[in-house]
Amino acid sequence: MTFTRRDLLKLGGGALAVGAGARALDLGRPIPAEAQTPKRGGTFRLRSHVPPVHFDPHATLAFSTMLPLSFVSSRLVKIKAGSAVVPGTQPVEADLAESWERQGDVVYVFKLKKGVRFHPKPPVNGRELTAEDVKFTYERYLAPTNPNRGALEVIDKIDAVDKYTVKFTLKEPFAWFVDALASTSTWIVAKESVEKHGDLKKPESVIGTGPWMLERYDPGSRMSFVRNPSYFVSGLPYADNVEITIDTDPASGFAAFLAGKYDFGPEYGMVLRRSDLEVAKQRKPNLQTRDYTVMFGGITWLKLDQEPFKDIRVRRALAMASSWREILETSAWALRHGVPNTAVPAALREWALPVDQLSADGRRLYEQDTAGAKRLLAEAGHPGGIKFPLETTPGYGPDYVDGVQIELKNWKAAGIDAELKMKEYGAYISSTIFGKFEKVASGLFGAWTDPDSYLSRYYLPGQPLNAAGVNDPKLTDMIKLQRRTFDVARRKDLIYDIQRYVAQQAYLLFGPSVGAVAAWEPHVKNFGPNIGHDYGGRMMAAWLDR
Repeated sequence: MTFTRRDLLKLGGGALAVGAGARALDLGRPIPAEAQTPKRGGTFRLRSHVPPVHFDPHATLAFSTMLPLSFVSSRLVKIKAGSAVVPGTQPVEADLAESWERQGDVVYVFKLKKGVRFHPKPPVNGRELTAEDVKFTYERYLAPTNPNRGALEVIDKIDAVDKYTVKFTLKEPFAWFVDALASTSTWIVAKESVEKHGDLKKPESVIGTGPWMLERYDPGSRMSFVRNPSYFVSGLPYADNVEITIDTDPASGFAAFLAGKYDFGPEYGMVLRRSDLEVAKQRKPNLQTRDYTVMFGGITWLKLDQEPFKDIRVRRALAMASSWREILETSAWALRHGVPNTAVPAALREWALPVDQLSADGRRLYEQDTAGAKRLLAEAGHPGGIKFPLETTPGYGPDYVDGVQIELKNWKAAGIDAELKMKEYGAYISSTIFGKFEKVASGLFGAWTDPDSYLSRYYLPGQPLNAAGVNDPKLTDMIKLQRRTFDVARRKDLIYDIQRYVAQQAYLLFGPSVGAVAAWEPHVKNFGPNIGHDYGGRMMAAWLDR
């Protein structure tokens, strides 16, 4: 089955246009901070290729919701931004919290900054944020209807000790708790807005404490943000406005970038496709760029409780028939730049295990071997090959679908016949990723910026995103042990061991992550690209010098 790019844009105008990608050339060096006085004023202009599904962070996994909320909302802690931050690192710093401490293994106490105010919009009307707002937010976060609840479901109780003190008591030790609070799904929300609107899906319900305020939303067209005059960080943000144009067509987005309509690369993550890089540099000789590894890569789920995927030989045959190198060679984002992923995305440079450090059995699955895949299928009782339906979405964009077609071609050569079934993005993200598919499904992984989420959410029994149905007692014990290990060096060793183990088991199959090129105009100062959806945080640290 084949699709034209026009067909894909019609079907999937709601998702992430990134190749099924790999780890990029990453220089690993911070960009020197701008040695000049920041300037106030101006408008940041950027493109999004997909509109938000809605604006309620507790009702979707969609990045297209979390991205605009990063301009208007705050959380207790956040990821540090600026040109000195190395992409792929996630240094945590205070946001709404003045300070925090762990008391014993299961209690965390946060002191809030005083004088933080919500946006001056009804029905909240600029009132001060208190500990009760934090308590309300995270109790709402833990509702069974929140697909993100797995990030914080370890919380047992939340106490507003006083107006500016919040105490979290956990069910068990969780060494990643503070990192989880820095997720871009943990925005603090206002109770009055929920009570008035019933939920937070409507644009008029968007009332936060962040650096900008949502001024206007034209569905499917643009989002406009205006500076919050009462933002709690003195002098910030520097820019008065942010304009996000929604344009689902990559070619149109690139043309607009060349015409000077955007200050940043037009693809997700402020990226330029490498296939467009030469033209862009000719037209914009002073363009600022930086190579970095994107978080997103391909993922394939197999129904492990069904034949033939109960057999490890079949799962390994699919892996051996695949070629992550070919995906990178043909990706317009990558043009051969990138790296393969293990269970932890390569972009998480401090925690991801390089493929060459896997066991021999694990490494073998990352080297394409069509004949070896056929032998494994024959040994498993399938000398004539296997056939199954493969469900995915065009919503991740034409580059992603190109990668899927490459996988189907390589599988076919090994006697693996996958019938491609396309599902509209909205339906896919509300069903397929939760395991509601027949046999096999593919997509992108890379939504989280802490390694634990990729292990606990995909591999622990009972987790909504354990779409393959993994139920391995040994693996469960390994994951739970790293979650309660506070010593960072020891925890890293445990996570490396987990990656070696799951690579051998081939419960899930992973494609590479693209070595992308972030780009921004020379008049944008103190900007540093990084992984994750916190556009607002990164732009808050930047300014315009026109």
